[in-house]
Amino acid sequence: MGQRIVPDNQEPHVPVLLAEVLDALRPLKGALIVDGTFGAGGYSRALLDAGARVVAIDRDPNVAPHVERLQAQFPQTFQFVPGTFSELDQVVAGQAVDGVVLDIGVSSMQLDEADRGFSFMREGPLDMRMAQSGESAADLVNTLDEAELANLLYAYGEERKSRRIAQFIVAARANEPITTTTQLARLIEKAIGRKPGDMHPATRSFQALRIAVNAEFDQLVDGLFAAERVLPEGGRLAVVTFHSLEDRIVKRFFDPDKGGPAQSRHMPVTQAPERRWVNVAKAAKPGAEELERNPRARSSILRAAVRSAAPARPVSFEGLAVPTVRGAA
Repeated sequence: MGQRIVPDNQEPHVPVLLAEVLDALRPLKGALIVDGTFGAGGYSRALLDAGARVVAIDRDPNVAPHVERLQAQFPQTFQFVPGTFSELDQVVAGQAVDGVVLDIGVSSMQLDEADRGFSFMREGPLDMRMAQSGESAADLVNTLDEAELANLLYAYGEERKSRRIAQFIVAARANEPITTTTQLARLIEKAIGRKPGDMHPATRSFQALRIAVNAEFDQLVDGLFAAERVLPEGGRLAVVTFHSLEDRIVKRFFDPDKGGPAQSRHMPVTQAPERRWVNVAKAAKPGAEELERNPRARSSILRAAVRSAAPARPVSFEGLAVPTVRGAA
C-alpha cells in the first residue's frame, strides 16, 4: 500500500509523477490548491513555484522543518494546517478551492526513520503511527487473537499465508512481546520462508498493520468525499496511490459504474445517476526515466478528474470495494 516516494539519491522533496500531477491540476497561476498530504513538501513547492497558492495538511508532527522552509520562502501564498486530509473541507471552509492533490500512504521520510517503525529493513520500535499517537502496530501484534490477526493480514495486506503467520506470532508472543520491526520481520520470514528474487516475506504484513494502525482506508474514503464537497464545478482532484487496493477505491469513486453490476436487459431502463466527476483521466504511471531514478516509484498510479455541477454525495463506502476485516465489529 501507499508510499509518498522520493528518489534515494535526491532531495526528499521530489515526489513521484510530479509533472503529471501538475498537468492534472492546471491552470495553476493564482489557483488555490489543497495539498492534503504534505509530507516533505514536494508537491507544495512545485505548486508554489508554478504560481499557485497552497493550503497544506499533514498529521505527522515531524514535517515541521519542511513546513518552516516553505513558510519562509512563500509567506504570502503558503499556509499549513496540522490535521488529516479527511477533514480538508473543514480546513479550507469559506475559501474558493480550485484543486486538491492527495498522495496516499507513508512517505520515504517516514520509511527512512528507523524509530518510526514503518520499515522491516531497519531496526526500530514496532510503531507505524503517522500521527505518533494512539494504538501502535505492536499493540495489534501482541493483543489481537489469532483469527483476528490472520483476517487483518489477509484483508489489508492480501497475505495468502496470513493464518500461518498469525500462528507463529501468537506462539512467539507467548514467550515474550514482539516489540521491534526486525523481530517481527524475522518471525514472518521463519513462518513462510523466502525465495531468492521475491519481495521480502514481511512486505504484505507490514502493509496490513500500517493500514490498520492509521485507518488508512477510512481516511482515503473520507478524504475523497471531502474533496468532492469542497471543489466547485471545474475543480480538479489528483490522487496518487501505491497499491491496487487504494487505486481500486479511487477508480470506483471517480466512476461508480466501474464497480456496479451490469444492468439486466430484462429490467426496466433506469436513469443513470448524475456524474460528480467528468474528464476522468486514464491512469498514469511513472515512465522508465523516473523508475530508473527512483525504483520505489514503481507501483505509483495517478488518477485525476474534474468536478461536475452535480451536488456532492453523502459519504458512502458502497461500491468502492473497501477491504474489511472479517469478524471485525
